[in-house]
Amino acid sequence: MTNGPEHKAPSGAGKHGALQPILAAFQFLSRFPVRAELDFTTDLLRRSIPYYPLVGAAIGAVVWAGGLLADWLLPSYPAAILSLLIWVGLTGGLHLDGWMDTADGLLSYRSRDKMLEIMKDSRVGAMGVLACVLLLMLKASLLTSLFQGGLLTSGLAIWLAPLWSRWFMTRAMHRWPKARQGEGLAAQFHGFSERDAWGSTIMAVTISVVVLLLTLLVLLGGMDESALLRSLLFIGLSPFIAWAAGTWAARRINAKLGGLTGDTYGALGEGLEAVLLLLAVLIFAH
Repeated sequence: MTNGPEHKAPSGAGKHGALQPILAAFQFLSRFPVRAELDFTTDLLRRSIPYYPLVGAAIGAVVWAGGLLADWLLPSYPAAILSLLIWVGLTGGLHLDGWMDTADGLLSYRSRDKMLEIMKDSRVGAMGVLACVLLLMLKASLLTSLFQGGLLTSGLAIWLAPLWSRWFMTRAMHRWPKARQGEGLAAQFHGFSERDAWGSTIMAVTISVVVLLLTLLVLLGGMDESALLRSLLFIGLSPFIAWAAGTWAARRINAKLGGLTGDTYGALGEGLEAVLLLLAVLIFAH
């Protein structure tokens, strides 16, 4: 999470009113064609955070739609690869960059200051490349399994994984200190409050309830009791697994770096997406 939209001139800052935080969230976290000139002040970045789960849900919906088309035309494995390309493209590789930088730093086993210095370097090292390749291979294999499981199976996982991973990113911003005080991307979110964190939670829960209702509508019509129970289990477990796995990882990172950075936020998001896809495979593949 080292890159973001360039700071715009404030000339267009007042044109979108209450939509500014939503537009800022989409511009900052994705490559959706949001045509708005925003002044990315610290205040606007903070107010955009509650909408991060919405961006995740939008990414998931587009990836799922593209994956369904690819799966209709191709076998599951190439369809999964194409879906992953869409996934990476919609984020601009933003979180993958954070994943690689974090791997380079933490896996160097150096001092705290040296790890932070390595993470700040724009060049990617061997550990970063290896971590990226392994993560993409894992995601591709999990997506392949989900596509083989059917429409609903893949849809729930691809929709909810980016939603809850981005929800935890907002929790991490609020819960753990910044490793680089006063500098770096993480410092731009200064002032992020408990109220903002609750806004993100409310957004994530609201979208999940909508997904739950759509699932019930689809499955109750078909009377597939097994699929219904598995779907409800996945929907219910997703936030708890995201919280548990994310908290464990964030604590480990915090212990090594003395806080979190923009890179580690992105790494947490990428890792949790993989964890939630794995959860879906464990639930639906047995």
